[in-house]
Amino acid sequence: MLPFERIFVFLLILSLSDALPTSSRMLPTRTALLPTTSPAYLPSFPASRNTTSQPTGPLLRKSLNLGHYPPLWAAPNTQHPEVQRAIRSIDWTHVPSFLPRPPQGDASYDDGHDPACWWSRTECTRPKQAYLPEDIAYCENPHDFGLTYDDGPLNPRDANDTWGEPQLYDFLATYNQQATLFYVGSNVVSFPQAAQRAIQAGHTLCVHTWSHPQMTTISNEMIVAELYWTLRAIKEATGVTSRCWRPPFGDVDDRVRAIAHQMGLRTILWNSDSFDWKLPSVANDYQGTFDDLTVDRFFQAWIDRLPPRHGRLVLEHETSDKTIQMSEKWLPRLKNAFEVKKVHDCVPLLSSPYWES
Repeated sequence: MLPFERIFVFLLILSLSDALPTSSRMLPTRTALLPTTSPAYLPSFPASRNTTSQPTGPLLRKSLNLGHYPPLWAAPNTQHPEVQRAIRSIDWTHVPSFLPRPPQGDASYDDGHDPACWWSRTECTRPKQAYLPEDIAYCENPHDFGLTYDDGPLNPRDANDTWGEPQLYDFLATYNQQATLFYVGSNVVSFPQAAQRAIQAGHTLCVHTWSHPQMTTISNEMIVAELYWTLRAIKEATGVTSRCWRPPFGDVDDRVRAIAHQMGLRTILWNSDSFDWKLPSVANDYQGTFDDLTVDRFFQAWIDRLPPRHGRLVLEHETSDKTIQMSEKWLPRLKNAFEVKKVHDCVPLLSSPYWES
């Protein structure tokens, strides 16, 4: 079984079950390795203008200076001077020496012992390295529902595309609803106005890498580069420095966690997958294998079965008309059944999402 076939199987089981973690988490950082200020290797940028209500309406799309960034959706150059400064900031004696994993999977990995706390194989969220904090994977209160969207901000594909931002953000504003948004750096630099709109509307912006790789398959230096350029893009677009991230596909182990930790980033996963990413759409070249009715069943199951111990922290996406339509269909019903919140609001002991006040 290929690694992401394995991921799909246990995500399917997890989304339809109430088999949630029972151990208490240790939210405070366990050592001084975590930065206490915004990383010095990041440039300074002005903050976005604050607003008193959620803004809506059309957005003018104009990219940041792309010459200051790597090619869009491509692996960044680890020799870039800015990346090298970030690499030098890492205490590599506190990064486990696990090798990058082959993209096709690692048949030799010991799932039972799980020495690397490799989520893609074992769903492990409590690192084996004592200095690393536990991943965030659920809301504390069973009645809370953590609303998150990956892979944004959704760029319009052409002038006639009405599903790019601000479609989702305007919809959320009609319900006075905020969410946690995990941004791909390549999308941010292409459409910084969407990121500005999101933060002005009160959404939380977190890192989702520059080019969306399987993080356990790339080198230490590439991990730094993927995180660095997304941190920089969000900061240039909005003026804030994120302290939260989500690994693409959930693919994380203690090597990846340790690097992200030293870059000031707390790992946030999920315990309930909407599988909206399996709807056929332009985002997956229409290769998705789930129809609307199948995905509807996941949403309905969440409403029908309240978790007994902890609340749901859900994976949704802003990647296509299909994922946005699914969110528009179900958010009103979810709000009737749960207290729908941003992640930092449903995990009260979690540190502020930004270094800036």
